[in-house]
Amino acid sequence: MARSILVTGCSSGIGRDAALHLHALGWRVFAACRKPADCDALRALGFAAPLIDYERPDTIASGLDAVLDATGGTLDALFNNGAYAIPGLVEDLPGPALSAILQANVVGWHDLTRRALPVMRARGQGRIVQCSSVLGFVAAPWRGAYVASKFALEGLTDTLRLELRGSGIHVSLIQPGPVRTAFRRNARAQFERWIDWRASPNADRYGALLERFGSEAPDRFEVPPRAVTDALLRALTDRRPRARYRVTAPTRVATIARRALSTRMLDTILSRN
Repeated sequence: MARSILVTGCSSGIGRDAALHLHALGWRVFAACRKPADCDALRALGFAAPLIDYERPDTIASGLDAVLDATGGTLDALFNNGAYAIPGLVEDLPGPALSAILQANVVGWHDLTRRALPVMRARGQGRIVQCSSVLGFVAAPWRGAYVASKFALEGLTDTLRLELRGSGIHVSLIQPGPVRTAFRRNARAQFERWIDWRASPNADRYGALLERFGSEAPDRFEVPPRAVTDALLRALTDRRPRARYRVTAPTRVATIARRALSTRMLDTILSRN
């Protein structure tokens, strides 16, 4: 039988590419989205597309139930991927905004993972892959909310990996840098929802941020989503999967810099971003 995988955040970008490519390779893909219209579009392409919105716990439960009903109660792999950013200075970040992004980028993932684990335990095997970021191990100005969510995800995932050692269930993180997706456009919408930048004591500093997130120009280090899918495939098929799969040059450079440089030196470099 085809191996089964639940992929979240499949409306575009990383999740969509992963779903399409894995399907082409013979996987039984359940391509989840958080909006009904996006689920309908994927169903029109022949996918099973459960509605899963990490900010709505009821959809996490019902979405996974739909997957298990279709597979007869089994699931070989879970790729937690759907996430967003709220750009802005930390001092301008309202508490409810931080709560919302932690629910969407961490707590919802945790809920879905916990629900999937008993299914994998019953068979003594499974793969859980979490899409983290270079911002899961180094900070960057203007990205505090996203950094907080990815740092939390990395710590939670590391702990889960240790606790599942010997269970047959393998847990991996993928750490992309800039990827060519709708991420910036989606982040701009979150910025406009939450950040009252005009009332900020740093209002004059927001011009460059607004220009960056309003631009469609690609980052010079951007890679296509397929680069993440390639890392996902390794995490799903390696006999001994790695704890981390690093994607893009910025991620690899940041890994070296974090080990080689003092905090003061790294702060000097990162604060120029």
